[in-house]
Amino acid sequence: MSVPAYLLVPHSRQRAGRPAPAILAQHGHGPGKAEVCGLAGGDGGGPANEYAHELAERGYVVLAPDLRTFGERTDWNPPNIYSCDHAYMYTSLLGHELLALDLWDLARGLDLLAEHPLVDPKRLGMVGLSQGGTCTLFLAAWDRRVRAAVVSGYMNRWERCAAVGWNMCGSQVLSGMGRAFDHVDLGALVAPRALLVETGTGDNIFPVDAARTATEQLGRVYAGLGRPDRLEHDVFEGGHRWHGEVAYPFLERWLGRGG
Repeated sequence: MSVPAYLLVPHSRQRAGRPAPAILAQHGHGPGKAEVCGLAGGDGGGPANEYAHELAERGYVVLAPDLRTFGERTDWNPPNIYSCDHAYMYTSLLGHELLALDLWDLARGLDLLAEHPLVDPKRLGMVGLSQGGTCTLFLAAWDRRVRAAVVSGYMNRWERCAAVGWNMCGSQVLSGMGRAFDHVDLGALVAPRALLVETGTGDNIFPVDAARTATEQLGRVYAGLGRPDRLEHDVFEGGHRWHGEVAYPFLERWLGRGG
């Protein structure tokens, strides 16, 4: 299966011709890669969620792929059928996990970036909002090539976010994960690599108080590894959306300038 994606290469980077940092920018629920590239608005999206475009403007080579059931990988469904849950049911019937399949695709996206002549393979980052934050946290925990990650609108505790009505979907879960581990455990696998968590005070999907608790717990892991400076929590006034004000300088600090 091929994965449709936009590869954003800044003109300044093409002229410079030197390897530079690159970012895997993952969309959340909505129209897919088009939203983060500034080509379409998603649910509650708009300019605030165009972080792939913003990163390219800052000189980074950016890859923005479609997850399964989104963008160009969307199949028609009746209006009463939710595509994430429908796809999860069929992947389960075949003995697979939808989230694991998406993560495998995204790891191949890192392969593509690492092999690009304008990319320094030792300076790869990943960012994402909501479901994109899910993928960012899971992939950074699994694939150590992600040197800096921004998890927006996701870092939390199962006992809080999974209790929010209609919150969880088939594209964001693994069988039995609620008993096996929590968000802080995934974050501990990222440590001591650079990790920024973004949380809106008005996020009604991933509550801010639970995000604070999880990030504070994770902070003890980073402190124990002697790198408390590599974990930050940007709590901003707003809802379930991308913020970016701390994220962009954070990525520049840990990956270097894009342009």
